[in-house]
Amino acid sequence: MDKHVSVVVPCYNEQQTILKLLEALSRQTYPRERMEVIIADGMSTDKTRSLVQAFVARGGELSVRLIDNPARSIPAALNRAIAAARGQVVVRLDAHSVPSPDYIERCLEVLQDTGAANVGGVWDIRPSSEGWIGRSIAVAGGHPFGAGDARYRTQGKAGEAETVPFGAFQKAWLERVGPFDETLLSNEDYQYNHRLRQAGGKVWFDPRIRSVYFARHSLPALARQYGRYGYWKAQMLKRHPESLRWRQALPALFTPILIFLALGAVISPLLRWAFTLYAGLYLLLTVGAGLMEAVRRRDPALALGVPLAFWTMHIAWGLGFFWGFVTRLPGGDNG
Repeated sequence: MDKHVSVVVPCYNEQQTILKLLEALSRQTYPRERMEVIIADGMSTDKTRSLVQAFVARGGELSVRLIDNPARSIPAALNRAIAAARGQVVVRLDAHSVPSPDYIERCLEVLQDTGAANVGGVWDIRPSSEGWIGRSIAVAGGHPFGAGDARYRTQGKAGEAETVPFGAFQKAWLERVGPFDETLLSNEDYQYNHRLRQAGGKVWFDPRIRSVYFARHSLPALARQYGRYGYWKAQMLKRHPESLRWRQALPALFTPILIFLALGAVISPLLRWAFTLYAGLYLLLTVGAGLMEAVRRRDPALALGVPLAFWTMHIAWGLGFFWGFVTRLPGGDNG
């Protein structure tokens, strides 16, 4: 437990949340003198840098360093921050996350108890904006219909996992596996955890490790996020096809099938019937889930908002995946 910890944070234009993260790290139960925070900033154009600099100027026990990430990508930020890290354990957090007070302590405890290469826990997904759409997006992001079997979103029992968010890595494993792939502008965590497991490391999920994650504030922002997820998932799978799981295959198949049946319904009665059945079942499931959440949470707006969020997530992910599958990544290895 007596280890030096480096917290690495990719960051770009996060003026709304960066101080929440730094304040949460200042309140950690783990001794601050054995922690350092390295923020790799993509040359933010808002007040992010000045806010971090002001936080550092106030002094305090928490060591914070701001380094430049001119590439403005998450994997590049991680590589630069890890290269600058002095700790035996590297904890990766996002600028829009808020770790629980015992986050670092829990991570080190689980690393020690399990011998894992990387450990992580649960996202407590919360709205990043007021209003019914913001609340609905947060609920949908943690619902099995929106997250599949991803335990870090839906919770579950402790044990080995394919991936975890905001991982705490043994530095020795990072040196063994090598840097994050900077040609993958998203899905870099999943791909890195896959490489860790291929190298013989263990990725471990523990629901006692908790952090708040702020969901996207609007449906267009959610669509961009999930379109990007789908696109880069396809690019990653071209290199690691063996890593595909059912929760990723379903939305990838759902959207092309829906479009095919919708177009075919114009000319074929049989396809019209198939489209009605296919879309009708999907609507029934998503609307039903929205109604159940509205009743359970006593929030009538969720009856409409949660299905809208599901539709946005699934269709954007599927379209992004299809586009990523049929296009070649410039300058990258497409397998």
